[in-house]
Amino acid sequence: MSGEHGSSAALTSAGRHKRPLVIALGLTALFMVVETVVALTSGSLALLSDAGHMLTDVAGLGMALLAIQLGRRRRDPAHTYGLYRLEVLAALANAVLLFAVAGYVLYEAYGRLREPPEVPGLPLLVVAGVGLLVNVVSFLLLRAGAKESLNVRGAFLEVLSDLLGSLGVILAGAVLLTTGWPYADPIIGAAIGVFILPRAWRLGREALRILLEIAPRELDVRAVQQRLAGVAGVEDVHDLHVWTLTSGLLAASGHLRLAQGAEAGAVLQQATDALNHDFNIGHVTLQTEPTDYREPTAEV
Repeated sequence: MSGEHGSSAALTSAGRHKRPLVIALGLTALFMVVETVVALTSGSLALLSDAGHMLTDVAGLGMALLAIQLGRRRRDPAHTYGLYRLEVLAALANAVLLFAVAGYVLYEAYGRLREPPEVPGLPLLVVAGVGLLVNVVSFLLLRAGAKESLNVRGAFLEVLSDLLGSLGVILAGAVLLTTGWPYADPIIGAAIGVFILPRAWRLGREALRILLEIAPRELDVRAVQQRLAGVAGVEDVHDLHVWTLTSGLLAASGHLRLAQGAEAGAVLQQATDALNHDFNIGHVTLQTEPTDYREPTAEV
């Protein structure tokens, strides 16, 4: 019986985007401090809420960086798959944070619709404008990494939601400054909360799919099985499993029953190449079995 292992020692795709994460974290943390100081001195609850939103961005970016750093450390022999899954756990934590932020925003919006507070428009307009600039820079820094890494995507979604939050605060500030209408703030807040929820759900669902070792959504497992069954010398394919180790790194294992006279090494090489080239599965473990082999049954 034999196996073939592909790129299990490769760096995760998130590792290539560490520098943009560091820059985005520094910019976001610095502005969060500035926004908190202005919110406390002006008494603006809207700005204080937005500072809390940016705090989740800082936490999310920090967790993303921590996951990348730990994932690149030298492997402990007990960590047979390394620490690749840390980035998925970080993405799940980011999804939970996004849910918490959305819930808080909606709760605050409900309270303000009942009793709208006095909110000064000018501080909102100025500080939210600077915040928008910070979020645009972070958005551009993380956009490429979000396409490759679930971990970076979690941080990217938090920055995106905060970018839209800044736009909302700018709009609310402009309305308050020009008309003094007190309901602008809670209505914009509710819209931000509604926007965040479905994105948090999709991120959390994708992270859970990886943690539960469900086959990638875009991969047809039946097509994988048929491809292996079509390899010359393969009589049967069973116990096939396909899952995601981390973003951009798929794994598969299975048993191949050989036809009479088939050469195990040649079959194994063809099957591994098929999974690598046709389905981009980089970590492959296949067991070949002679045609008369019968697996032992466990005693009850």
